[in-house]
Amino acid sequence: MKKYSSFKLATLASATIIFLVLSGCNSTSTDNSTPSIVTVEITDAHGTVSVPVNPKVVVALDNRTYETLADWGIEVAAAPKAIISDGIIYKTDDSVRDIGSHNEPNLEIIAAVNPDLVIVGQRFGAHYATIKELVPDAVVIDLNIDTSVNAETPGENLINGFKNSILALGQIFDKSEETTKLVADFDTSLANAKEAYNGTDTIMTVIVSGGSIRFAAPGSGRVWGPLYEIFDWTSSLELVGASSDHQGDDISLEAIAQSNPDWIFVLDRDAATYLVSGSAPAADVIANSPALQNINAVRNGQIIYAPNNTYTNETIQTFTALFNDIAAALGQ
Repeated sequence: MKKYSSFKLATLASATIIFLVLSGCNSTSTDNSTPSIVTVEITDAHGTVSVPVNPKVVVALDNRTYETLADWGIEVAAAPKAIISDGIIYKTDDSVRDIGSHNEPNLEIIAAVNPDLVIVGQRFGAHYATIKELVPDAVVIDLNIDTSVNAETPGENLINGFKNSILALGQIFDKSEETTKLVADFDTSLANAKEAYNGTDTIMTVIVSGGSIRFAAPGSGRVWGPLYEIFDWTSSLELVGASSDHQGDDISLEAIAQSNPDWIFVLDRDAATYLVSGSAPAADVIANSPALQNINAVRNGQIIYAPNNTYTNETIQTFTALFNDIAAALGQ
């Protein structure tokens, strides 16, 4: 056997260590690839969009998403705080930059936060094209479920819009279990409300704001309109040329009284925002209207109020709660 001196052995060992260290350094330095970004394909109001999973910087503009995103612990960089309901953390979180309302938004803030994802929908739908131009490197999705976008009936559009939007968000933020439960709860509340209606009682749906009662006609529009189709309700009043916006139509209290509805369903618009001059809680407005006191709905206490924050928080959770309330009241 060939013998080595202790000096030669030490030298050989040192050389081996240096080689291994250098080999490790060379392996790291030659690997310049970046981690691949996982994406999912969703369908929004404009078609198929490839969206990164768990995007780092999110701008949320759709008031149908705030409660869900907040419940999931999703951080947002910017949002229109004026149309976020009280109790949702983004409204008071100083780290969330305020874009302002949809009527006078400061869209430059969106560019300033350099988002990976911008969630557009409903009130901000009209700004979709401008936002895409403003942040060309971001993914912009439009979760608008308005009937003017999708060629479905109002009722189908509402139901499918809620489900498709929440499932898309679940894919994007990797919340499949949470979305499955939300959809299941929604379907259950929907079925219960359908079963509870006897098919004959007449219904008057109204929006109360600024101390005034306005008629929410069957059909399109916000909240009440599509529900006539979903639940096959019988309206106590027909109005030719009714509007489809979120404010309802002017109607006299006498017209409501003459239609004599068995039920009145109320959206208190001011309760979700603030009390404007001359406004009052919807329950007080109805209670203080002499013309309404002898109709069936008032005499029998058959009045259902949508959750107070419905106007600014039209989420799948809000409608699940509303449908549960309707089922409980009609099923008595």
